[in-house]
Amino acid sequence: MPPARSAGRGPGDRIRLAQTMREARRRLGLSGAEAGRRAAMSQSKVSKIERGFLLPSLDDVEVLSRVYELPADERDELVALVVGLREEASARVILARGVAEMQRKIGQLEASATLIRSFQPTMVIGLLQTSAYMRYVFGMPVSPEVSAEEVVAAVSAREARQRVLDDRSKQFVLIMTEGSLRWHVGSACVMKEQVEAIAETAKRPNVRVGIIPWTTPVQLFPRHGFHLYDADAVIVGTETATATMTGAADVTTYIELFDALEMLALFGDAAQEHFARIANEYCALASV
Repeated sequence: MPPARSAGRGPGDRIRLAQTMREARRRLGLSGAEAGRRAAMSQSKVSKIERGFLLPSLDDVEVLSRVYELPADERDELVALVVGLREEASARVILARGVAEMQRKIGQLEASATLIRSFQPTMVIGLLQTSAYMRYVFGMPVSPEVSAEEVVAAVSAREARQRVLDDRSKQFVLIMTEGSLRWHVGSACVMKEQVEAIAETAKRPNVRVGIIPWTTPVQLFPRHGFHLYDADAVIVGTETATATMTGAADVTTYIELFDALEMLALFGDAAQEHFARIANEYCALASV
């Protein structure tokens, strides 16, 4: 029996892991849906693992190895790969600093997910931002970190991401605090148009946009915005980079936090009343 290879490191081994899992499934002639059924996981999760979008847990690998009837040496090699890759991911979380490139990576996650949940306490959620708002987010009029060309590329990439909202097979739950809409970006005109755009998007049948009014008493203190993709991954933004976490404990923590925030938020007609009020106040400010 050949010895298992050393623990995985870097994108090459992550690709090798994904390809090996895909080839093992195909050798048995299983569809992604059937493999997921036998492994008690979603077809979406199987697909993410095979495309390298999701780093599986050790339990995931053990279960799929049994489903795919892999011999012990192949299973041990996959386990070694996952151990190394997850240690590497834990050490540096997975930081991505390219603004436009990160937008494209997030777009890939959104394309493969069926339930997308986002929370932002201080700014408008990316999928809801107008182009004018985006330009300020990404560095307009000038930024020492991001060039004008990078701003244009980032805005274009985020606009492309927003087309995912047209996919009625996906469900979106997007929650913001009232404070995020009170953060006066650019000008009152920019904010009036932004809030009106949010109200219009909230009318889509597959999109629930919630607002937590400042008058709502809370006992939660979320320290940052975050985005959940099914129950498989969570993305958290920092000042200098973006962290993608796939560990079950991390994802569960954020799902529980989101559920608590959802209980505080107003949706539907109640939310529309708040959007209209805030837009009207920006309109009055613009005319001063």
